[in-house]
Amino acid sequence: MPEAQPEPIEVTVTFLEMEARPSSFPPLPYNRQIALLKANNIPLHFYRYLTDRVGRKWHWVNSLRKNDDELSEEIHRSGREVWVLYLDGSPAGFFDLNRATPDIVDLAYFGMMDHATGQGIGRWFLGAAISACWAMDPRLVTVQTCTLDHPAALPLYQKLGFRPVGQSREFVRPMNFSERAASVIRD
Repeated sequence: MPEAQPEPIEVTVTFLEMEARPSSFPPLPYNRQIALLKANNIPLHFYRYLTDRVGRKWHWVNSLRKNDDELSEEIHRSGREVWVLYLDGSPAGFFDLNRATPDIVDLAYFGMMDHATGQGIGRWFLGAAISACWAMDPRLVTVQTCTLDHPAALPLYQKLGFRPVGQSREFVRPMNFSERAASVIRD
């Protein structure tokens, strides 16, 4: 019997902007083994793993639905940077920067895995992502979040200097288990 396709979920997407580099960033938490590494030419299977593990309960499905050629073209092009957070030697989150135009850097994805949340790392990690955006010397940094994201996402973006500039209603089509498995476990 074929697995049922989940019903689309209506979400409110909030678009945010930051027009100036913050004057300070949250400090690195003490007494933690934390590393943040830029992934040069990230393997597709690792990007899908990160997207699945960070975004599974938030229904991050767009990248997972792309075939290898589409995903490679998107994440390996000039102006794209993927940074991976490690906690105690294991992957714990990532952020993905997209230089949309010479003047705009979009924080396309940002998130942490469950084992890293609730440990006082998120604020520092978002500050590191914002710093990486501004290191690309844009005029504007953008990000978007939606009502499916972690409830602390929007307040944290605002606390670190983003301001809402618009909203839209959209639909997210969740993946069923078979579709997710086929996406994440590829040859």
